[in-house]
Amino acid sequence: MLTPEKIDWVVLAGGQGSRMGGVDKGLIKLNGKPFIEHVIEALKTQTSSIIINANRSHEEYQVYAPVISDHFANYQGPLGGIHAGLSSPGDNDWVGFVPCDSPNIPTNLAETFCLSWKSDADILVAHDGDFYQPVFALFHRSVKDKLTMFLERGDRKAMLFYAECQAYKVDFSHAKETFINLNTPEQLKSYLT
Repeated sequence: MLTPEKIDWVVLAGGQGSRMGGVDKGLIKLNGKPFIEHVIEALKTQTSSIIINANRSHEEYQVYAPVISDHFANYQGPLGGIHAGLSSPGDNDWVGFVPCDSPNIPTNLAETFCLSWKSDADILVAHDGDFYQPVFALFHRSVKDKLTMFLERGDRKAMLFYAECQAYKVDFSHAKETFINLNTPEQLKSYLT
């Protein structure tokens, strides 16, 4: 049985922020606080084990949690950060991942994932009722080697990797607002109005 305290969490903040003009998205302010702070505050009620995956701005992020960088060069996308998270030391077999630019993470996120756990699962991935949300996921650490090989062969699409693993859907259709993410200045502006 999987319970919330048996999950280490990684906030993915390692992207280039290209759609946000190249700025570090996790440090953009929303209602006076950086995105990363909103995410950390939501996770802190669910776990004592949080790290941040970032490829720049380490000093700023270390204020909130320990920081790790991708092992693969040239920004491999979210799977590069997930690989770094699975490679980092942790007390638990399961590692949860969330993006840094989703300010509506619910306080029962971990609990919702745990309700869909199955003993043969490699990955649990969120589904909003219409679409998979591939960067909201739990990974068993045992898939790290398979993910290493996947990235080494040049693949980067999360759903393609999930298809190669025993992945189960986690129903978040009751909480679609969880997956609002702010990728562009326009999305940030419309979220605030």
